[in-house]
Amino acid sequence: MQLTPQKWAASGLTFGCVVFGLGSLIVKFVSIGSYAIALWRVLIGGIVFLFLSRHFGQKLPTSGKAKRFCILSGVFLGFDLAFWHESIHAVGPGISTLLNSMQIFFLAAIAWFFFGERQSKLQLFSMLLSVVGILLIAHPELRHNTHGGYGIFIGLISGAAMAASMACIRQAHQAEPVSLFPLMLLVSIGAVSTLIVPSILIDSSHFWPTNMVDVLMVMIYGVIMQCFAWGLIAYAVPLLSLTLTGLLLLSEPVAAILIDYFFLNKPINTVQWTGTALTLLAIYLGSLKPRSSQKKTA
Repeated sequence: MQLTPQKWAASGLTFGCVVFGLGSLIVKFVSIGSYAIALWRVLIGGIVFLFLSRHFGQKLPTSGKAKRFCILSGVFLGFDLAFWHESIHAVGPGISTLLNSMQIFFLAAIAWFFFGERQSKLQLFSMLLSVVGILLIAHPELRHNTHGGYGIFIGLISGAAMAASMACIRQAHQAEPVSLFPLMLLVSIGAVSTLIVPSILIDSSHFWPTNMVDVLMVMIYGVIMQCFAWGLIAYAVPLLSLTLTGLLLLSEPVAAILIDYFFLNKPINTVQWTGTALTLLAIYLGSLKPRSSQKKTA
């Protein structure tokens, strides 16, 4: 069985999402504000991508439209990270990542209205199944959270920002194929430009790391989560449909539940485990091509 670029992209996207979700642990335990740690993350990532671009001789795109969409993707990414961090502090890593993953709806809508992607009946069913799975995971926790209103709202907004960032990457590649490292450099520039003012204004008292452990965690957050994980995601997006991208991104909330259970000793009940299983099934069903499509490509 030959692995196509699309299959490699799907595997890379899933793995990138899992690593991406691990960053919620750093956000939870490092004493830096939500906007500030987002700024440090994209700033460190941008420096790394600048060196990688020069080392491998990858050039910036010549198309002004491609550059604008790359930077705009970074603007949305900046808001996505800051709002996700806010949600983590309000309702915890697990539920915040689940809310962020509701971006599947926004991605499906963008794919429908702007890219003409028509979802198959199987994909529509898998989306519905994923919604049921996420609700089963989230509902028990929401019942016991008396301060979760803000966290829930900002978590959903972060999902919309993430979907917009993904769509901008797709638009950039449609204008001109962009090499990965320059793409991520431009994304980082857009994110830094977005976050620097609110970080100073909102997180002035929690802007700097307070000890060497925090410094190390911030460096890991910038290099591993921003460069490695987000780089995998950015590489995969142009090779996959936005609908499938949205479904594969649901691997992140599943990872968040496992993080809560194994690393934070959080009790997960039967209903939530059922929701996790349904979400995994939805990801699998959404990754399947219709039989007619398989015959055409055989």
